[in-house]
Amino acid sequence: MKLALKLAFKNCIKSGVRTWLNAGILSFAFILILFFNGLMDGWNEETKKETIAWEYGEGQIWSKKYDPLDPFSLKNSVTEMPEELKGVGTPILIQQGSIYPQQRFIPVQLKGIDLEQHILKIPTEILAQSKAEIPVLIGKRMAKITQLKVNDQVLLRWRDTHGVYDAKQLTVVGIFDTNVGAIDNGQLWMSLKTLQKMTRLENKATIWIANNKQAKYRVAGLKAWKFVGLKELLKDIEEMVEIKKSSNAIFYLMLLSIALLAIFDTQVLSIFRRQKEIGTYLALGLTKTKVMLIFTLEGVMYSFLAILLGAAYGIPLLWYLQKKGLYIPNSDDLGMAIADRIYPYYTVDLIIQTILLIVISATIVSYLPARKIAKLNPVNALKGKLL
Repeated sequence: MKLALKLAFKNCIKSGVRTWLNAGILSFAFILILFFNGLMDGWNEETKKETIAWEYGEGQIWSKKYDPLDPFSLKNSVTEMPEELKGVGTPILIQQGSIYPQQRFIPVQLKGIDLEQHILKIPTEILAQSKAEIPVLIGKRMAKITQLKVNDQVLLRWRDTHGVYDAKQLTVVGIFDTNVGAIDNGQLWMSLKTLQKMTRLENKATIWIANNKQAKYRVAGLKAWKFVGLKELLKDIEEMVEIKKSSNAIFYLMLLSIALLAIFDTQVLSIFRRQKEIGTYLALGLTKTKVMLIFTLEGVMYSFLAILLGAAYGIPLLWYLQKKGLYIPNSDDLGMAIADRIYPYYTVDLIIQTILLIVISATIVSYLPARKIAKLNPVNALKGKLL
């Protein structure tokens, strides 16, 4: 094995430019795979972090009648607020309504939230400080759609629990900036007590935002409520990121295939041109298996050179991108929580997996042409005849 390594190393060095060309393109594929996977992991981490901070808290407690995918069920999904849930989170009442900015009709969800809550990043203290009759908060996307600004008034129409329509002027007292579109698009945030009074749903809520992971044990004995953990709430986000990873994999695997094809061609040409050398090895007593090992190790060394070369220019490049981030234009239109800049996230597992992918792939494509040596006649090889 030691002899095979020495011979393989010497042969790689003697190849000169050919060796560095193969290592160069393989190192580019290595860095590209790290970058794209790190970018997707960074997107995933940032999205989950922001969504937890703005929308999910430590989990949610839903009324068993509540279906977030069915807006028509909101009217019937309210449930009496039990004493058992006090202290484990903040309640939110969700109802439907419509506003008429600039004489336009826009359907909205009215969300009443406890003004003293500190679980979510929604700035409810602005509502608490306002002296308007019906103060509301909206997000930047909602402000853009409705063309509303702070202190603007707009007509709100809603229907109470008895089906009676009512209408009043509400006042926009604050516009918050968030990357989580689910609490922004089509949402009006107001005091929980105000919304309960408007809809005649005193002491009722639709969901609770948990403030600790033990909340699920408090819900266990309640028939009308169920706990939904972060794993289930974040499932859609993780699935979307995995789909993005799969689509990006097509691109960088094509590049990796080109690099591996270059190594494969190099090994085929090397075996064809070095038949006398192979015959000499066999004549000196090396077995065909050991000669195959020499040529396979040459290909493996391409991968190690590629990793070293990639580290030389990749570490500063990936570090810079991790610090500065990658600007994402029109991030508001992507349909999920994402900032204007994504900061790649590189884990030890990701780096090790990528290194193994490069080394194993190079080993396989180096071994395939080396199998020809097993069929070689040593006498013909010494004469330089074709395999």
